[in-house]
Amino acid sequence: MAAAANLKSSAAIKFARQAEKLSFQAYDIEDERTHDTTAVEARFITPVDPVIETANGGRLPAVRLEEALELNKLRDEVDGLAVKVKSPGHEPGKTGHEESLDGASRNDHESQQSTQPEAALRTAISPSRTHPLFPELPLYGPPSLMRDLQCFFFRCTSAVLSLAFLGVIVLGSTFTTIPLMFRHIGIRLTFRDPDARRPFYEEEKKRKKIRKDEERAWKRQRRRGGDVSKAKDENEEEGHSADKFEPTEGGKDPLVCNVGYYARRVGLDMEEYKVQTEDGYIIDLWHLYNPKEYTPTSACHRKQHDPIIFPKNEHMGSSSRTSDASQRSGKRKYPILLVHGLLQSAGAYCANDDDSLAFFLAKSGYDVWLGNNRCGFKPQHSLLAYKDPRMWNWNIRQMGVMDLPALVSRVLSETSFEKLGLVCHSQGTSETFVALAKEQRPDLGNKISVFCALAPAVYAGPLIGKMYLKFMRIISPGMFRIMFGIHAFIPFMMTMHSWLPGKLYGALGYRVFSFLFNWTDDRWDQGLRDRLFQFAPVYVSAESMRWWLGRECFATQKCILATREEGKHEDEEDEEEEEEDYYVHSAEQSSEHMLHTADNTEHQGRGRRAWYDDQVPPFALWVAGSDALVDGRRLLRRFERRREPHVRVVYSKIIEEYEHLDVLWAMDSIDKVGKEVREVLWKTVPEEYREICKVPRDCECVRAWGG
Repeated sequence: MAAAANLKSSAAIKFARQAEKLSFQAYDIEDERTHDTTAVEARFITPVDPVIETANGGRLPAVRLEEALELNKLRDEVDGLAVKVKSPGHEPGKTGHEESLDGASRNDHESQQSTQPEAALRTAISPSRTHPLFPELPLYGPPSLMRDLQCFFFRCTSAVLSLAFLGVIVLGSTFTTIPLMFRHIGIRLTFRDPDARRPFYEEEKKRKKIRKDEERAWKRQRRRGGDVSKAKDENEEEGHSADKFEPTEGGKDPLVCNVGYYARRVGLDMEEYKVQTEDGYIIDLWHLYNPKEYTPTSACHRKQHDPIIFPKNEHMGSSSRTSDASQRSGKRKYPILLVHGLLQSAGAYCANDDDSLAFFLAKSGYDVWLGNNRCGFKPQHSLLAYKDPRMWNWNIRQMGVMDLPALVSRVLSETSFEKLGLVCHSQGTSETFVALAKEQRPDLGNKISVFCALAPAVYAGPLIGKMYLKFMRIISPGMFRIMFGIHAFIPFMMTMHSWLPGKLYGALGYRVFSFLFNWTDDRWDQGLRDRLFQFAPVYVSAESMRWWLGRECFATQKCILATREEGKHEDEEDEEEEEEDYYVHSAEQSSEHMLHTADNTEHQGRGRRAWYDDQVPPFALWVAGSDALVDGRRLLRRFERRREPHVRVVYSKIIEEYEHLDVLWAMDSIDKVGKEVREVLWKTVPEEYREICKVPRDCECVRAWGG
């Protein structure tokens, strides 16, 4: 008995030390606010993604795999020893399964962690190795004098060095505009309009005049005290009438970072939900609606729920919300979720008036939800504060594995559907491609009817070789943290956003991003360009930017899910296959032989390095042909070469003249992208929902996809 007591005491001490290392606060500095924030167990969201659960139910992110396993092992030992000392038999009132989870039926002191998928989260063993593109994140323990001094050092060095880096970028963008400025001056001196070369010059002039007329009409209506919503009585999309979507805002654009305001300018409105991820972040989910068809839910209902994704014991949906929407509109609307790109917010989908993709889809008859990634405009966590480095210890994989499922789960819960359509742009496509991978969270694919990828960011484009981006790849991880810190990436950008007038900030934002990413505004509506940049940038972690641009990951490997060596091997295979095809064609072999060769190639080699399994949803891709930032053609080639046996591409298109942001902001993006997205979303809606949902506008003849 004494020996057992000594073992119990030793195990308890080890567990307490390990728990303190992973807790929110050290034991000696806990207060009323942080009471019961001691680490009690590690929960595995995926086999390689543990989060710490505290005694009060809170969650802490980014714990290293071996530390999480050690915590669970020690807890298992403590629990098992405690039960053995108290009673060698079964504990009254417990089943054998519950007892085994608590360690009651163990015959040794080894951890009872399991590799079985149905095992409890605490008892799941993780693989010893994850994908080399996703190295483990740093471990930051609870606050201490040493940690606080280190954080202060990084904040000081990064404040100076990152500001200097930003200054170089701003100066570079300024200098590159000087030749353009003189060129414009020269054209004007010859009594010509420098904008006449723009592809939509006449349409821009027409829209500018329409906006001016609407501003004057709005002012007149307000002075008369009449129905201001009738100020916009024309220029609606075909098939729409002004009395269906009545604007409740108007006049001169104040250039504000407010999606609800711009939604009201086109006769819609927005309500904001708070969503808690499984690692404790509070993220924003915006819901667009027609005020004539839907009554917003209460603020209390829109608060974050417990961090439980796709709860099994709850029938999906909120009956009060569903019945309210259905009562006035007659039929339910199929839900779709839109996710934004790097350094952006979901407002990027809402800045082009009626030509905004989100507004277009909402007016077409979809139930549109806009998802924002962690931190965004206002970093929030259930436990962590802005200055805590653990708040910023994440990269693209955490966004895909944690943020995206949380957003999808909340939308399905609110709409009573079991699937939704997913539309993503740029980094939003990256996090989705990562999340759906068979090594990450493939079961998410069962909740998505189709994944529409706009400017898919899987392979790097030639822009990654630019000097200033190459500089970030050359410096060591330690130097990167000294220069850009371990908190937010260049937070001064957000300070500028709050200080500068909207017009100046919009102009500066365009110049800087144009310089960085080789974008032009040739295909955008110049009259709305300043508005487009009101929703960017947002807070992102320095760790996330290091993943994109640093030494080890995307910038070096040039792919989000394959190493550089694997990419070279694929290129060699492609070259061999092209040579073989040429030989077969030149020898005039039969088509049957060609098909047999292709099938053998697929079964023998292509599928073994596939990223996805049979849970992956259908894909639809819109590739910008002039995109220097990412290489969408290579992704299409991967699918065409049948390297992904389970991927079904229901639609793909290369728009040769488009750049990276044109898929959202080009003046003809609704015709070239939006209408096709609308049809693809409806084509892939499950048959049982096609019968109960409202048919989107102009989709009456769209047949269900038979895949």
